[in-house]
Amino acid sequence: MADSLFDVPGDDDRRGLDMPPSAPLAVRMRPATLDEVVGQDSLLRPGSPLRRLIEGSGAASVILYGPPGTGKTTLASLVSQATGRRFEALSALTAGVKEVRAVIDNARRAAAYGEQTVLFIDEVHRFSKTQQDALLAAVENRIVLLVAATTENPSFSVVAPLLSRSLILQLQPLSANNIRAVVRRAIEDPRGLGAKVTVDDDAVDLLVQLSAGDARRALTALEVAAEAGEHVTVEVVEQSLDKAAVRYDRDGDQHYDVISAFIKSIRGSDVDAALHYLARMLVAGEDPRFVARRLMILASEDIGMADPSALQTAVAAAHTVALIGMPEAQLTLAHATVHLATAPKSNAVTNALGAAIADIRAGKAGLVPRDLRDGHYSGAAKLGHAQGYRYPHDDPDGVVPQQYPPDDLAGVDYYKPTTHGAEREIAGRLDKLRAIIRRKR
Repeated sequence: MADSLFDVPGDDDRRGLDMPPSAPLAVRMRPATLDEVVGQDSLLRPGSPLRRLIEGSGAASVILYGPPGTGKTTLASLVSQATGRRFEALSALTAGVKEVRAVIDNARRAAAYGEQTVLFIDEVHRFSKTQQDALLAAVENRIVLLVAATTENPSFSVVAPLLSRSLILQLQPLSANNIRAVVRRAIEDPRGLGAKVTVDDDAVDLLVQLSAGDARRALTALEVAAEAGEHVTVEVVEQSLDKAAVRYDRDGDQHYDVISAFIKSIRGSDVDAALHYLARMLVAGEDPRFVARRLMILASEDIGMADPSALQTAVAAAHTVALIGMPEAQLTLAHATVHLATAPKSNAVTNALGAAIADIRAGKAGLVPRDLRDGHYSGAAKLGHAQGYRYPHDDPDGVVPQQYPPDDLAGVDYYKPTTHGAEREIAGRLDKLRAIIRRKR
């Protein structure tokens, strides 16, 4: 199970005991009891749905949602130990509709003999809609007790009918103290290093820091460092790891959270925070075209006419990304990020369009004034179309009194420029333009 803290246990190693020394440290240190689970106290308090499920008295299907390395598969394995239950496990990476239906058929036969089946699905967000729909009847009729795990927000990745039939339980990221407890236990426990290796306190602190809240990552780093000798120092840890990987799921909740923070930082003119989130996405391998598209949207939505060159910079960045690719294009994205973050901000264009659309939807369309209608066809003159139209270029100022909007909207101001950046000058000019255009002829 690639995206969970521990592999799903088999019958022979369900409690993590008597495992071969070659098994990964994270697997050997899989919590065997509720007492060993760290960081999820609120979900495991006495009487809670998850605790009842683990203790064998709960009957509700659950979707465990949380970051990698927080114990989703561990909790599923503890559910599987409840008496009187069969345990089936599927990975969305390898299972299809055929495998899902086979498990359900077996569960239906087992139910006839009084056995309830716990079906664990790892990475359920990778299941297609068809695969998820195949589960609905079995979950609703409790032919299977579903325990699903996902690193993504289920609202984005799980179909609504399955969501409504399950409890959504969000696992919290593990704190530094949680990770430290996991690492210390692995150093001392016979299932782990068995106190055969000494680890300096500052080395433990570094392992905690590099874990980014992922217990599996901390244990993997500890295991690699311990292979270098019986004394693990900060230097040993640093030499054992190329770099701390950034936890970021390009298809999941981290994706939405980081891009949201990126956009809001630019909108808020915090160039340093914006560069942080840009770097975070680039290190994690985010598609640079996605970042460029969001910059183009922001240039019109949040800057607009306060700095008309912002959109030009964003479009140029998108073209550069397409032409030269990564890693060189990351400098162009940084260039655009700095420009947009430090530019004067205005949502006047956004508000203007929104107000105009709202009037249209409210039925305020009206007829196009006759002077503005098409006069380039036979019979137009008889209808009075384009007969009173005044050509602006015939006026020395290039602006003439003339009604352009429908009657119901004459005199309505949609665009209300701010005093930020270039809009300060536009605001003064706009007052003069409106005064001329709306003057009665």
